[in-house]
Amino acid sequence: MGKFIKYYALEIYSVISLIMLVCAAMIDPLSVVQKFVVVSTALFILHEWEENSYPGGFIDIFSRALQFQVSDDLKRASRIPTSVFLIAMSVISFVWDDMPIFTMALATFCIFEGVVHIMGIKIFQLKKFYTPGMVTAELELVIGVGLIVYLVKNDLGAWYDYTFGPLLFVVCFMMMQKTLTMMIGIRYRDLPKMMKQNLKKLREMSSKE
Repeated sequence: MGKFIKYYALEIYSVISLIMLVCAAMIDPLSVVQKFVVVSTALFILHEWEENSYPGGFIDIFSRALQFQVSDDLKRASRIPTSVFLIAMSVISFVWDDMPIFTMALATFCIFEGVVHIMGIKIFQLKKFYTPGMVTAELELVIGVGLIVYLVKNDLGAWYDYTFGPLLFVVCFMMMQKTLTMMIGIRYRDLPKMMKQNLKKLREMSSKE
């Protein structure tokens, strides 16, 4: 059972998220925030497939930057913590849609995705203006901005929501990232140093070409 979950983690995540979307469709009426969450959840599914399978390859870019070989089994298994993180973000934001701190956490994540995928082009010295997952990531960015505009325009959030919502996302994201690095045998605190060193080498190699 464990091997099955590891191998089909992306497919399992997709099915669970689709079931969540079907259940959400049966609720009438949905709040505006819940509608945003439904759209973002659908984008999360598409994003995971674009980033990992069609065309996929973001983890390959990342492992190349770290000069660390990642097996296919490990690539598949690495989707488990990501899936748990995404499902948690969707469920919590949907159920507690009247708590702006969770809405802000989701919005910050969506914006973060869009920004990271654009920055990744320069960071990883890619020749094309595209990183695997970038199309859906930019759509997520639009949703994130839209959520924040909605909260501000309707005066739904307080200062602590706009402050601690993003911090909540950062803490949860770091926990997810730490789990991923532990799975591939890298200490999380060593990751920034490794990235800096190996990206410097990539830039030097690129400048010689």
